[in-house]
Amino acid sequence: MTNGLDRIVAADRTGRMAKGYGSSGRVPTCFVVDADGSIRHFLSLILHGAGVDTVELADGKSFAQAIAKGDPDLVFLNVGVESSEAIDAVLMLAQGGYSGFVQLMSSRGSAVLGHVKSVGDQQKLKMLPPLKKPFATAAVSRIMQQLKLGHPATVAARIGLDDALENDWIEFWYQPKIDLKKKRLAGAEAFARARHPQFGILSPGAFMPGASETDLVALAELALTSSLKAATSFSKLGINLRLAVNVPVNALVKLPISELVHAHRPPIENWAGLIIDVTEEQIVTDLKLAANMARRLAQLNVKLAIDDFGRGYSSLARLKELPFCELKLDRTFVSDCGTDKVNGPLCKTVIELAHNFGSLAVAIGIEKAADALALTSMGCDVGQGFLLGQPMPEERFLSLLRQRAAGQTRAAVAAAR
Repeated sequence: MTNGLDRIVAADRTGRMAKGYGSSGRVPTCFVVDADGSIRHFLSLILHGAGVDTVELADGKSFAQAIAKGDPDLVFLNVGVESSEAIDAVLMLAQGGYSGFVQLMSSRGSAVLGHVKSVGDQQKLKMLPPLKKPFATAAVSRIMQQLKLGHPATVAARIGLDDALENDWIEFWYQPKIDLKKKRLAGAEAFARARHPQFGILSPGAFMPGASETDLVALAELALTSSLKAATSFSKLGINLRLAVNVPVNALVKLPISELVHAHRPPIENWAGLIIDVTEEQIVTDLKLAANMARRLAQLNVKLAIDDFGRGYSSLARLKELPFCELKLDRTFVSDCGTDKVNGPLCKTVIELAHNFGSLAVAIGIEKAADALALTSMGCDVGQGFLLGQPMPEERFLSLLRQRAAGQTRAAVAAAR
């Protein structure tokens, strides 16, 4: 598959450079054509996280209407039971002079996929090697990187957090939190990134090691204010999301949380509130302080969640005294929980524990469909991870929310007819 992609990308590189991809600030667009709404949403989450806009289309008719308005850079086209529908779509693209890429996907056999691809090849379309369903998030991410669509791959670099803060390089990206039962957006978590003028986007591993406590407190304050401002932006779309942010306990003690919330929270009566994630290891050292802090924060509609649960070996009897809204399963337990004989029972125990405490169980680091299905069957409430959507810049997350809001509006209008 990689060799086929390399040949197509190499042949296309001159034309793409002439169009100014990656240098003009233009956001690439992808059409996702599939009758299965869950597949459309899954791909949209991945693509938005990669910096690519999407248009979700359920059938050939809506695809034809969309393509008449303008060509996307890439089309994800499902080959269903009736392969003739996919062939018709391919021929339509060729007749319209489509110059972008076509990515076939299907759960059908290789012979059927190969036949549809051969039709596109004969029409001189840029047909990528087909994807067999189910496919992993990593497979889609690799395609985006090889086509050079969306965000460039991160580079290995080290900078100081103090320099990043002083030069205003820090920004916050938002990862969707998904209601596993209802299969819809339940919130988002903020993650720090540094946008360096030379190295590009850097993850926390590039600027957090060796950071001073003063800089960590400053980063925590920036995380709180940025998340509250983002919630205001989201609320202007009519979407009232509860955001989560990671803040060390020592920063919570030092920061004027009440003033920050009152100054930056969305100006709406039914604000969903804010969640502050603190690790189990940090709170077990002083549960009384954590309990008092949680009660004070609750008056501001700010609640605590226990992150990385399972690492701290805390006393469950003492933990019960702490009011928290979420218990987040450590990612080492979540990995392979659908098949591992140790991790599976551990996840189920933590999920039941969370429910006994009157809290939600949140699984982090979900990367495999089998694990997501297993967690859902165990009663896990919320999930997040690269399978469900990777962290994305605020403007990309806003784009995703606009798409969801528009889809809900269209559905409501259709239902009213």
